[in-house]
Amino acid sequence: MIEWFARNPVAANLLMVTIIVAGVVSASRSIPLEVFPSFDIQSVSVTTVYRGATPSSVEQAITTRVEQAIFDLEGVKQVNARSAESVSTVIAEIDDGYDKRLVLNDIKLRIDALNTLPLDAEKPVVALSSFNPGVIQVAVRGDVDYKTLRATADRVREDLLSNPNITLVNLMGTMPYEISVEIEPATLDRYGLTLSQVARAISAGSVDVSAGNVKTIGGEILLRADGQAYDAAEFARIPVVTKLGADPVRLGDIASVEDGFEEQPLITRFNSQPAVMMDVLRSGDQSAIVIADYVRDYIDQFNARSSNGVQLNFWDDDSQIVRARLATLINSGIYGGILVLLVLSLFLRPAIAFWVFLGVPVSFMGAFIFMPFVGGTFNIISLFAFITVLGIVVDDAIVTGENIYTKTREGLPPLEASIVGTKEIAVPVTFGILTTIVAFFPMSELGENRTGYLAAQIPMVVIPVLLFSLIESKLVLPSHLSHVRPRKEGGELNFLSRMQRRVSRGFEQSVISYYRPALQACLANKAITLATLLAVSGIILAWATSGHLKFTFFPRVESEEIRFNLTMPDTTGFSTTQKNIQQISDVVAELQEKYRDPETGVSVIRHTYSTIGSVGRTVKPSIGQVRAELIGPDERHVDIKASELAREIRQRVGEFPGQESLSVRAELGRGGEPIDVELSGSDPAAMRALGMQVREQLRQYPHVFDIQDNFSGGKEELNIDLKPRAHALGLSLADIAGQVRDSVFGAEAQRVQRGREEVRVMVRLPKSHRSSMDDLLRMNIYVPPSNDPIPLADLATVTPATSPTTLYRLNRNAIVNITADLDKERTNVPAIIRDLRSFLEEATRDQPDLRFTFKGESEEQAENNAGFKSGSFLVLIAIYALLAIPFKSYAQPLIVMSVIPFSMVGAILGHIITGYDLSMLSIVGMMALLGVVVNDSLVLVDYINQQRARGIAVYEAVVNSGTARFRPVILTSLTTFAGLTPLLLENSTQSEFLKQMAISLGFGIVYATVITLIIVPINYLLAWQCKQKARQWLQQAAAYWRQADSGATS
Repeated sequence: MIEWFARNPVAANLLMVTIIVAGVVSASRSIPLEVFPSFDIQSVSVTTVYRGATPSSVEQAITTRVEQAIFDLEGVKQVNARSAESVSTVIAEIDDGYDKRLVLNDIKLRIDALNTLPLDAEKPVVALSSFNPGVIQVAVRGDVDYKTLRATADRVREDLLSNPNITLVNLMGTMPYEISVEIEPATLDRYGLTLSQVARAISAGSVDVSAGNVKTIGGEILLRADGQAYDAAEFARIPVVTKLGADPVRLGDIASVEDGFEEQPLITRFNSQPAVMMDVLRSGDQSAIVIADYVRDYIDQFNARSSNGVQLNFWDDDSQIVRARLATLINSGIYGGILVLLVLSLFLRPAIAFWVFLGVPVSFMGAFIFMPFVGGTFNIISLFAFITVLGIVVDDAIVTGENIYTKTREGLPPLEASIVGTKEIAVPVTFGILTTIVAFFPMSELGENRTGYLAAQIPMVVIPVLLFSLIESKLVLPSHLSHVRPRKEGGELNFLSRMQRRVSRGFEQSVISYYRPALQACLANKAITLATLLAVSGIILAWATSGHLKFTFFPRVESEEIRFNLTMPDTTGFSTTQKNIQQISDVVAELQEKYRDPETGVSVIRHTYSTIGSVGRTVKPSIGQVRAELIGPDERHVDIKASELAREIRQRVGEFPGQESLSVRAELGRGGEPIDVELSGSDPAAMRALGMQVREQLRQYPHVFDIQDNFSGGKEELNIDLKPRAHALGLSLADIAGQVRDSVFGAEAQRVQRGREEVRVMVRLPKSHRSSMDDLLRMNIYVPPSNDPIPLADLATVTPATSPTTLYRLNRNAIVNITADLDKERTNVPAIIRDLRSFLEEATRDQPDLRFTFKGESEEQAENNAGFKSGSFLVLIAIYALLAIPFKSYAQPLIVMSVIPFSMVGAILGHIITGYDLSMLSIVGMMALLGVVVNDSLVLVDYINQQRARGIAVYEAVVNSGTARFRPVILTSLTTFAGLTPLLLENSTQSEFLKQMAISLGFGIVYATVITLIIVPINYLLAWQCKQKARQWLQQAAAYWRQADSGATS
């Protein structure tokens, strides 16, 4: 195959062009752009709405029954549950290896067969959990009423969804539409009605049903009863009381009918103006940049024609991050490519360097072809993977090209040199590529967590790039180099050729004058050399493990947004939360002016956004959020980081009386909390007591802050107990509770579909009759069949109590979580976790029912550690096997692999030199090292074997190998480091957290290369000497036993 392509340049060129064209088409049409890689959520959610029910009622009536129905299904790994006011959410996580759609169908069958749920609960919604990354948010703002803002937001949403490239637009933190029917108690008494009777009358009077069809001579005529009401005016005309001979009493005659929103306190402000926010999401292979460009153009057009005082602003535009990171990484890739080409040109003839470097774009295009088939996207991690492999991908081409170049200098014709030179090193180069692939492969199996998802992107890119690199270097490169003629002695050279020749000759002279004597000296003093190398490496490791080099699980990268989340006790009124959020907003506004450039008028804080009563999907009056969007670091007229600005805001705000938590976030890629303790057991009181102890323990650690838990003090509730009179009248607790619920919460009469919104029609008492305990006690209970009104106080006692606002469960056990953040630069996280573990072991020693687990970063780290250990072990076994096959030896693979520990030391030394902490991403880079660093050793050992096969003595073969392969070994390391250098020198936030992977890989390869050129020859010679001594010992032993047998016979 190699010879055929070398002799058929048309075939080689067609293969190259086909790969390039297919790659360009795939990249432009099939690979979407995003900031971080999307991931598939392997879980099924069961959501059940039980309107008006307390969390405890939701848990007992719905959550526990759903759990019981699905927990033992095959494929369900664990079941998480959350019971909140009016809603139950149960999430079944799917085990690896199971088809999530089959598990979904099994869960649906179990839920459909569940017949013990409350009759007034809505039907459970069973669906696959999904994640759609946000692209850009739109603020609809203006000093107008909420109804105008909401109507404008609905229109904007419809306009955006009319674009075929946009399929998901969600309104954020909005009040649902509702048609409210409020009736005075006296009116109900006058007409002898109950709220439920009014609701039934509305339902009966607002219908749209088919009545069949009538066959006539002219054809069939459809009969339809179309009396569906859609707005307040139409509902007001529905008859409620009808009597023969009298005009009907219509709903509008006896009730106030308003077309508005649910009674849910909620305020959203953008740049201090009332606002409605919407989130534009990406799904499938949609492009973030295409979506954001359209939205921004739409905003400009809308603002130009708007006349009602409403304006649009964009917010949290991820496409800007995509563009910035793409530009950063592409520039790093371009500069790295230039450096790689420059390095190649200095050591190889420019023509050879060009053809060797051409393998880079060809290999990249090959990877573009396969990325859509494995769900690959262009994101910050995949682009980093391309930069990582930039210098590695030319390794096989360098070794091949350098060997062909050597054969040409030895006098072979270019075509023959290409064929012979490629075949000669085909085996070691092929197995070298395979060992590198093996090293990257386990990254795709690190675990279903943040590091695992990020690391999985790297082999998705690196493996196809390396495979196409192997194809290019074996089938295309020899054909191109077969046309490179040897230089004529005395011929005129251009500047680059003269420079290359000067560098090449100087390099070759240095190898002869310095490296060869140094190698001979090391071989003559093998023990001293090995001891020195081990001592130096030991010193580096000792320095790192003595506390000078910290380990941070996941590096924190500065964000361009600051978030303040405030949580007050559940008993806190909306007005108190509003006052506190306003105080934070005022401080942000002050700093917005403080950091405004007096010349341009541009502030470091671009926009502000606040919500009261809603954060994410949680809605309650005791929570709120303030967000500040910053301009990019390069645009700021003052040198201030997001974390510094957040710290200043927090210092000015201080703490609010009675606050549960005030958390601040100013970094990207945030996953689980650094400290997250999960307590489980059957006694909620004992769990909460231990949780309070854990909170107190966390307060003892310096630089630990934002201590939170998910067990609040509780929300006030009223418990109803029947009096004997109620029993005497035949009333049950359900009867009275139902009427009270209708009066306060409302009786649902109907749901109307208006556009994309489902609008509830609720019948209840006016707010003035349901705002206090006295109102509740005076509330009339209607006794059937005559509907005689009796005050609730005469039929039942009402006692106040408290109930938690949210209840959490895991695998049918109640759980609580205590979380905390900390300053990773000033805190030893592993030491705190160890101390906290000891505290919990002591605290639960006498309470066997209480259990604790570390979640968040600790759990993720444990998963990744297990993945790294098993993955590294399998990689080493696979590398050994791949090396043993071509060498046909059990010992020589160990010689090649002896350099691996030194590469790890080099990676650690790189972190010490650059001042970066070790992290999980550093470990990911070290895993990549396992396969990369053995390539140089493989080439050295293979050349020694070739020399010995030609009859050269082992010592000379070892020295000759180091001398002959010095240039390709140095070249492969220099090109790898050169490819990573621009990224290492980059100072933007977009590249910050990638540097640790690059440091591990770059410095590890450089350090290992220096070691390789010394330790591999020494180990080879030592192995040969040990083999010779063993053979000599066996021969002596055999001779001894033969002599002994001979003596015994005589």
